[in-house]
Amino acid sequence: MKFRTEIRLRPYRATIGYENRLLSLGSCFADAVARRLAAAKFRVAANPSGVLFNPLSIAATIESYAAAAAVGREELHTDGERWFHYDFHGDFAAPTPDEALRRMNAARQRGAEALRAADRVMITFGTAWVYEREGRAVANCHRQPAAQFVRRRLAVDEIVRRFEELLAGPLAGRRILLTVSPVRHLGDGLEGNAASKAALRLAAELLTERHPEVEYFPAYEILTDDLRDYRFYADDLVHPAPQAVEYVWERVVEGLLTERARQLLPRVEAIAAAAAHRPRNPHGAAHRAFCREQLERIAALPEVDFTAEERYFRQSIEINS
Repeated sequence: MKFRTEIRLRPYRATIGYENRLLSLGSCFADAVARRLAAAKFRVAANPSGVLFNPLSIAATIESYAAAAAVGREELHTDGERWFHYDFHGDFAAPTPDEALRRMNAARQRGAEALRAADRVMITFGTAWVYEREGRAVANCHRQPAAQFVRRRLAVDEIVRRFEELLAGPLAGRRILLTVSPVRHLGDGLEGNAASKAALRLAAELLTERHPEVEYFPAYEILTDDLRDYRFYADDLVHPAPQAVEYVWERVVEGLLTERARQLLPRVEAIAAAAAHRPRNPHGAAHRAFCREQLERIAALPEVDFTAEERYFRQSIEINS
């Protein structure tokens, strides 16, 4: 008997190896997957300007990275305590405009560099609902009064047109991986969340049908149809539980990583774990021998960037010599 409808992953053209450069943009679920990639030492930049939920804000952020224009003082707003920008997450807000501009321009520069280097871009749509201010969708409302915004749901063709502009512009020449976040937006109501996810999924389907460089990874379906149980959600019944994120990661490894990357992954994870290990006697001969052994393992994997780990092991040897 079968008790689950497991997702069968088709072969992907946009596989990810240690030689690739990945930019991941979108919802907090995109951050969770990107953190796993980064922990496995893949070259990935995730949401340099903060979490992005709706397709229009993702598109505007990509264009801002392509233009690499500095954020100006006139773009900032204040609530009397903090200076913020509607295109940036609240983590970039600051008590003074100069500090806010410093944080935001550093983030935009990181994003510009990541986009310039990327040959793979992973985009995770979170919601089709947008909040518009002065006719433009905001990435974050920064807890401002609801009366300042117009709330509406994006149409499928609106999302498709916007991203086709990007595919002909800033995203040209890159492989694109689309996903729809399985995070439930209960603030929209269950009916509103369902309509939103349906719009995002249809937009992703049309983009993959029309553009061979665009592919879809079924993270949404893996959680809602394959796992399909509240035990795979956190206590808020909105976000995936750690076990679910782990399962999605296993499917990412299975479907999206190159064969060479899958072969290297256990060795890479072992070195990363060794660098995180805290020895009982950091000044002992055994720890120095352990560090030398890890350096030998790093030398055998030149395609993986172990800059931080190599520095740690070398410093540990030098300090205790």
